[in-house]
Amino acid sequence: MKIDIDPAKIERLLTRGVMEVIEKDHLRKQLLSGKQLRIKLGFDPTGAKIHIGRAIVLRKLREFQDLGHTVVFIVGDATALIGDPSDKLDKRPRLTTEKIKENIKNYKAQVAKIVNLRKAEFVFNSSWLKKLSFLEGIELARSFTVNQMLARRNFSERLEKHGKIGLEEMSYPLMQGYDSVMVKADVELGGFDQLFNLKAGRVIQERFGKPPQDIAMTEMLEGTDGRKMSTSWGNVINITDEPNDMFGKVMSVKDELIPKYFELCTDVSKEEVAKLSAHPKERKLYLAHEIVKLYHGEKAADEAKAAWEAQFSRGEMPADIPEIKFTVSKINLIDLLIETHCAQSKSEARRIVEQGGVRINGERKTNASEEITLNKETLIQVGPRKYVRVIPR
Repeated sequence: MKIDIDPAKIERLLTRGVMEVIEKDHLRKQLLSGKQLRIKLGFDPTGAKIHIGRAIVLRKLREFQDLGHTVVFIVGDATALIGDPSDKLDKRPRLTTEKIKENIKNYKAQVAKIVNLRKAEFVFNSSWLKKLSFLEGIELARSFTVNQMLARRNFSERLEKHGKIGLEEMSYPLMQGYDSVMVKADVELGGFDQLFNLKAGRVIQERFGKPPQDIAMTEMLEGTDGRKMSTSWGNVINITDEPNDMFGKVMSVKDELIPKYFELCTDVSKEEVAKLSAHPKERKLYLAHEIVKLYHGEKAADEAKAAWEAQFSRGEMPADIPEIKFTVSKINLIDLLIETHCAQSKSEARRIVEQGGVRINGERKTNASEEITLNKETLIQVGPRKYVRVIPR
């Protein structure tokens, strides 16, 4: 495939949504040379769904692919057994092999929403990491000192608070760096929180006599509550969310984040954004339509916009409220939210209740311990978008 060396496209590639590039001048020169580069991106399947925050770097991978470069997507089924310690002030809960396999089931289909997998390499890092012997692992560990590892911000903060740091966590950057050797990466993409791991790849490549990869780090995205978008906090917009749900979640994003969402989550140019109405609601409607269109198509985006406007601009109830039949006549509010799939965990359900986001038959509920009587048809509303109708058997 012919390599596109259009300077304007390359400049956009290196700047839009990009926090930092190492080595920027070298990478620009490589891109302008017409040489086909190998671009690496790895995701650990710590969850079953990919959210639009993680999709930022996937979209950057697609940009490289559209210029004609070879992209390599690595499923970190081996590294997920440790868990990336980047930006974590506590040890991650250990994932089982079974849970990782479960999370991987729909990964390829989700990645394929953004990357053309027919023209990409889709690999699992267990295929080479499980072959490393103990002695080879020790040789790999010679690339760094304990002092370097403990200098990481999250590790140093843990030490100050007398928190635990697992020896296996220190192995994580070694494994990720070895991935770069095995796939012969010229460039590695990642979030800015992965800076140490990404640099580790350069060190380990040189240890193996290979030229060090360039690095492009994308910006981080805040979630619907203004904090960093994270599955564990429940503030995510997943790329597999239903169109109406996705649209509604985007509409709930804080107004001050609208420009950032346009830059990181859409292909809309700054010039186009500048021409939009200055009213936050109108800008957000356009933003929500663009994001839904990316993952579900224009027809679905048009329908989601119409549904949102009908429900919130004209105060209409959704036409397709799901119904669930219950045999119990009384249930705790937290359990009710979980059983009706309005929350994924007790902690999430409690948080929603305490924030005033739950109404039962129009009445706001703020007591998480309340028992709810279900002896008649009951309408549950969670937040501005989610409705469930409970029908007694």
